[in-house]
Amino acid sequence: MIDKHYAEAMATDDRQRPRLVDVARAAGVSVSTASRALGRGSELIGAQTRDHVRQVARELGYRVNPVARSLRLARTKQIGMVVPSISNPFFMELVVQVEHCLAERGLSLLLSDSQMSVIKEDFQLRSFEGGSVDGLISVPCHEAFSTPALERTSSLVNTVQLDRAVQLPELPMVGVDDRHGIRAILEHLRDKGAQRIALLSNTGTDVSSMTRVSEARIAAEEFGMQLKDTDVVECNFSVESARNAVSVLLARGDKWDAFVCLNDLIAIGATTELRHRGWRIPEEVMVTGFDDIQFAQLMRPSLTTLRQPLAEIARRGVDLLLSEDEPIEKRIIVRGELIVRESTGFEG
Repeated sequence: MIDKHYAEAMATDDRQRPRLVDVARAAGVSVSTASRALGRGSELIGAQTRDHVRQVARELGYRVNPVARSLRLARTKQIGMVVPSISNPFFMELVVQVEHCLAERGLSLLLSDSQMSVIKEDFQLRSFEGGSVDGLISVPCHEAFSTPALERTSSLVNTVQLDRAVQLPELPMVGVDDRHGIRAILEHLRDKGAQRIALLSNTGTDVSSMTRVSEARIAAEEFGMQLKDTDVVECNFSVESARNAVSVLLARGDKWDAFVCLNDLIAIGATTELRHRGWRIPEEVMVTGFDDIQFAQLMRPSLTTLRQPLAEIARRGVDLLLSEDEPIEKRIIVRGELIVRESTGFEG
């Protein structure tokens, strides 16, 4: 049984008909499980769960839209994917891994680029709600601002998030262990003798960076390293923004032992500006990245970074999307690997 006040509010408010996502939330199950319980595929879930979901649906006054159901049950053998920026090498490498996983299953990929805009993201998500795909993979633009659109779309299309998550705990996500990754970087720098560090972040555009920044502060204090608030500078997903950030920091006349960058594009920009200003890397200052895009090993000096296991993230995400079973874990976190290269003094 569900809360009577919740049921009455949903059933009596003519302005808002109960949606599948409302049934799923009230029943305490995923949207995909609620969809199966109320339509084709009910034999794939337990009888107790099925009966519970149907009872909740009756209490809420939920009615299946036959047109929407027919669209959802169509089999197109296509999976949609929305990413924040296809010009970002990290996202393109993730897309490649997803496409490979889908191809192994006889499925094709329909890709959309939201261009870091939640408005465009909302439009693109809507385009996948009409039955053009059998499932959807999303890399949200923003933790909060992307939530309403993904809540709506995931009630109509089976959806999995990669790399980032919006404020919907019931919506599955697969991503890297950000805390482990940033701690591995700072521990490496500590072992290399770094005492004072600068942190180039992108928390305004990258949800996971907020976790990395908070963990960097904790780890720096634990490792006896200095990370001042004024040494944490906001950037975005561009080389130029990182160059500008380094220029601002260097104009203060201070000196740092290392620049910790929360993605590889920022690290490339920082390295470029430091070398342009005559700083020797790693002799005078070390630089680290995060992601290990292909350009990281081609830089001179080559970039020490945290490698995200994109093949594993893509595989587990696709498996989660295509599974007929209710996922035991809604948040799957995989550990990355520290790749040590020349920018922190790798020898050999």
